[in-house]
Parts: sequence; structure tokens; C-alpha cells
Amino acid sequence: MVRVTIWNEYHCERDNSSAGELYPSGIHNFIANFLTESGYVTTTATLDSPEHGLPSELLDQTDVLLWWSHNKNELLDDSIAKRVTKRVLDGMGFIVLHSALRSKPFQLLMGTSCRLKRRNADEIERVWIVDPGHQIVQNLTSEYIEFPQSQVFAEPFDIPRPDDLVLVSWNEGGEVFRSGCCWKRGNGNIFFLGPGHETHPVYHNQDIQLIIKNAIDWATPKNSPPVQYGKMSGATNSESNQN
Repeated sequence: MVRVTIWNEYHCERDNSSAGELYPSGIHNFIANFLTESGYVTTTATLDSPEHGLPSELLDQTDVLLWWSHNKNELLDDSIAKRVTKRVLDGMGFIVLHSALRSKPFQLLMGTSCRLKRRNADEIERVWIVDPGHQIVQNLTSEYIEFPQSQVFAEPFDIPRPDDLVLVSWNEGGEVFRSGCCWKRGNGNIFFLGPGHETHPVYHNQDIQLIIKNAIDWATPKNSPPVQYGKMSGATNSESNQN
């Protein structure tokens, strides 16, 4: 069974009444509930917990880590960000949700600022599937998902070129945005999903829930032999001295 940890700042839902009405127990628990119903083994963690809820023992038992954060990204301890990054490089899947694009682990893994253009506006967002054969969008029944109200994220978006570009958003104001991107870093698979502002019911949407579940399945480590680095067992002394 796939073991999923959902991490959340858990500040917006307590500080903003609109977000609290949509997610009264927090975005992390809302996501955990629909994942648990689908058979995933879920654990939640929040910013204010000891070690931000992410001790090494938990990360070692996590197949895929989901990360939602917003305006408290700088409060994450650098040692925890490095701990998460190392686990991704070792093979843990990592799904980055909405404003978590500015989170320390994602920035470390991307090697860029991950900055973008944005507008705080309640406008139409149409999320187009541009790679319909990708596992992350399997079993969706439409070419796009439309939200009548959404926060505007827009290009330029300072990320490395995605290995796979799965979703592209068009906004009512004319902006476009790469809103579903995949990378491999070390042994870990990473997926960024753009829609998910806390004052809009994005995670209530059945298609978004399906995308998240598909992304977890895609990002889950496969049962393959661990990669071996360093001195090769058959190397001679002269060969090993050259490396």
C-alpha cells in the first residue's frame, strides 16, 4: 500500500475565514480524507509541529510527500528542507501544490527561484490537458478543467524546463501558465500542480482529486534495485586510484 504524507503550513485556514469554511480541518486533512477513502495510507504534518512534523523516521516510511504552503515558506528550518530534498533524491515522490512552488525544498530541487507573475483576482481559469497520454491525466473525461474563480498564476515562471509538461492554464485576463509539470531529480519523481488557492474549492473538484491520485501513483518509487555509486567492486588498484 502506498504511504502518503501530506504537509501543510496550516495557517491560512485558521487566519482566513473563507479558507476555514472550505477546509475547516485544514487542507492537509481534507486531502488525507479523500486519499484514505481511495486506499492510500496517509499521515499529516504541519509547520508548527516539532521538526515541522517531518522527523527522519517518518520520511523514511513515506513513499510520496505532498506539500502545500503559502506565505510562511521562509519559516521552514533549512535543515528540514535539506532532509526532504535528500529523501527525494533517494527516491521519495514529491508533489508540490499551488503556492508551495516557493517552498524551500522545491527551490533546492529545481535550483532556481521558482518565481512567477500572479494577480489576486477571482477569474476564470481553464486548465488544459496538453499531454493526454500521460499517466497523471488518465481517466479524465474532458480536455480541460474549468474553475469559475481562481487566483491568477502566469508566465514567466522561473523553473527548469519540465521533463513532461502535462497541464497548461489559460486565465480570463489572457495569461498562460505551466500548471502541471514533471521532473526527475536523482531517484525521485516530482510533480507540480498549480491550481489550489485556499479560498477557492479547487481540492473539492473530482478531476483535481483524480489528478492528485494519479500523480501519487506516478511518483511512487518502483521496486527497482538501488543505484550504486563509488568504487566498482571489480576495479583494480590502479583504476581506483584514478577516480
